[in-house]
Amino acid sequence: MALDHLTLTTYRDRHPAWRLLASPHAPLVASFLYRVFVAPNVRLTSEADLAEMLEDELFALREQLGVEVYPKTATEYLNDWCAPDKGWLRKFYKPGTDEAQFDLTPATEKAIAWLVSLTERPFVGTESRLLTMFALLEQISTGSEADPARRLEELHRKRNEIDAEIGRVLSGDVPLMDDTAIKDRFLQFQQLARELLSDFRQVEHNFRQLDRSVREKIALWDGSKGALLDEVMGERDAIGDSDQGRSFRAFWDFLMSSRRQEELSTRLDQILDLPAVAALKPEPRTRRVHHDWLEAGEHTQRTVAQLSQQLRRFLDDRAFQENRRILELLRSIETKALALRDMPPTGEVMLLDEMGADIALPQERPLFALHAKPRLAELILESGEDDDIDTTRLFDQHVVDKTRLREALRQALRQQSQISLRALLETQPLQQGLAELVTWLELAHAGSRGLDGLRATVDDDVQEIVEWAMQDSDGSTVRRRARMPRVIFAR
Repeated sequence: MALDHLTLTTYRDRHPAWRLLASPHAPLVASFLYRVFVAPNVRLTSEADLAEMLEDELFALREQLGVEVYPKTATEYLNDWCAPDKGWLRKFYKPGTDEAQFDLTPATEKAIAWLVSLTERPFVGTESRLLTMFALLEQISTGSEADPARRLEELHRKRNEIDAEIGRVLSGDVPLMDDTAIKDRFLQFQQLARELLSDFRQVEHNFRQLDRSVREKIALWDGSKGALLDEVMGERDAIGDSDQGRSFRAFWDFLMSSRRQEELSTRLDQILDLPAVAALKPEPRTRRVHHDWLEAGEHTQRTVAQLSQQLRRFLDDRAFQENRRILELLRSIETKALALRDMPPTGEVMLLDEMGADIALPQERPLFALHAKPRLAELILESGEDDDIDTTRLFDQHVVDKTRLREALRQALRQQSQISLRALLETQPLQQGLAELVTWLELAHAGSRGLDGLRATVDDDVQEIVEWAMQDSDGSTVRRRARMPRVIFAR
């Protein structure tokens, strides 16, 4: 994009980030939103909580600068920042609730990030950035090399370097990173973590724009259902197949891996305990930054689900309209038929091709047969032999104990923040086969809706194989397999 005079003039007049920086209330807006949303990595805040925090901020500023500096109330300022001519906050309602929620817009986050970059940083690391650039170039070069000989040569080189490092460590030469290098890399990690949350807001914003355009098309559409679905799904596929959509999908698959989650949690705990990192006084939420990524990804996935729900509602409404149109046609036919009965027109009214009458002779009809009603009261019940009744079948019924499953899940979550159902079944094998697996899925469904005191996420895009052993009718042990979506339980 060329930054010519016309483009910058348009941005100055229309872009929310530029309007924020040019606003006379920019110090209030930027400082307050940075403290509430950006610094603690908060995604959503209710209207009541946000208005209370802003009222406290306004009270403190009026004590310092005078009452007339900010004359409006906190609620008026929040509604003003959400107005279309500002666009600094997004105000919306969650499904099933009547309390407004607030979130930053991507433009506001960009403006705040630029203001943060103006401050002087006590420590500016360059080594880690240079190493990151070299690593990226190496990944691009290796990933785009189609010659097998060159790829093998590169792999042999890396193996030789690893073998040499293993030899040095075995001999007692363990090179350690100094405090400056540790601080350099940790600060870059923090910056990338914040930028990643900003990217999530931008991806979610793009999906919301798609959802808004779909709603507009549905409201104004007067064509067929197939044509609308063709156009809408084409746009949805275009976003999903774009570079941004593919990158987000790959990141989401990486984030949903329980093994990667556990590895990331272990490494964060180890690094945050280093004296050099502790001296930087990192934010407390850095220890659970991957949970913030997961929450932000769920918001994006929920936006896509709302788009699908809107399409389904459109199909239901259109089917209702078509049924109503059929009833209107039938009523119009009845009305015209009644009018013709009273005033028959002259000449032909309607022509029917190949009209004929079906002839049914009376002898072809079956005779009426009276069905005898049995009188059970006159029957005498006779006692049978005990040997004829297999009473063991009454005790062969299996009932899955949900309490036992919940306790096993709680024991697993005491040791880690989250666990997948497949990993849980490796330590807690299925004892009652498919019935117990269905009960686990029932608990996951309740957890995805926030019920039963559980938290769970079901990823339909990733399929997993679950195996278990069971006794066959002849007493032999057989193994069963089931393919199911990935289920992750969390605290």
